[in-house]
Amino acid sequence: MAGASDIDALVERIAKRVTEELQMSAVPPLASVRGSWNNSTRLKGLVAAGADRLGSDGSSPGGPSDVAKFIDHTLLKPTVTRDQIVKVCDEARQYGFASVCVNSTWIRLASDLLAGCRSMAICVVGFPLGAMATRSKALETREAIADGADEIDMVINIGALKGGDHDMVFEDIKAVVRAAQGRPVKVILETTMLERDEKIVGCTLSKAAGAAFVKTSTGFGGGGATAEDVALMRAVVGPDIGVKASGGVRSVADAHAMLAAGANRLGASASVAIVTGGKGTGAY
Repeated sequence: MAGASDIDALVERIAKRVTEELQMSAVPPLASVRGSWNNSTRLKGLVAAGADRLGSDGSSPGGPSDVAKFIDHTLLKPTVTRDQIVKVCDEARQYGFASVCVNSTWIRLASDLLAGCRSMAICVVGFPLGAMATRSKALETREAIADGADEIDMVINIGALKGGDHDMVFEDIKAVVRAAQGRPVKVILETTMLERDEKIVGCTLSKAAGAAFVKTSTGFGGGGATAEDVALMRAVVGPDIGVKASGGVRSVADAHAMLAAGANRLGASASVAIVTGGKGTGAY
């Protein structure tokens, strides 16, 4: 594992690269990213075992029903039917979930069914592997927006991140952010496949490329969100963008743990069980 000085040098290189990109693009300024990363004390605290614990967004949910507004009600299995999409949209209306998160096949239907209520329609892009061409992710994003998607959850290019090709990762995210035409983009890191330093770099690149959230998992990669990963991600991105805990959130206790660690959005397929105080085993 790299030490603090190695990560400091790495992030400085990334920040320099992104600054050069910003001179030629409309990506939002990186001052806040550079400011937090050029502080060596901040870096050492980050690398030292994830002790940082930050609040989610100032909210303090009480009972199970209070958690609903944080939940992206998720249904992403390949066997999903139209009737199941109708059901999860009805549940979102009933319980007041933040959104319904579906594959692009169903985004137009979800958007139509959720019209007029507080729950948004979210579409996943590059799901679940993240390994397709950037132009394919951008096209999928544009079509999802045209079909009514309010937000986009994209999977990062995991292989490029692990291989140290940070330029490719940055450009991949930036292309989706641009294609989203101002809609929020969440970047799924697939944290169970990453080393600690890779999680740090993935969060940094996501924020620099204009993402609105970083997200832990697809739910298909083995394992899922942990409070430790959520706290690390929050510490890296600071208060400026969101952190979504996704994968393995199946009870109100799980939800509260993730919110306490720094999440301000939760991805769950056991959403109804969570808000009714039960225990869920729902799968994506």
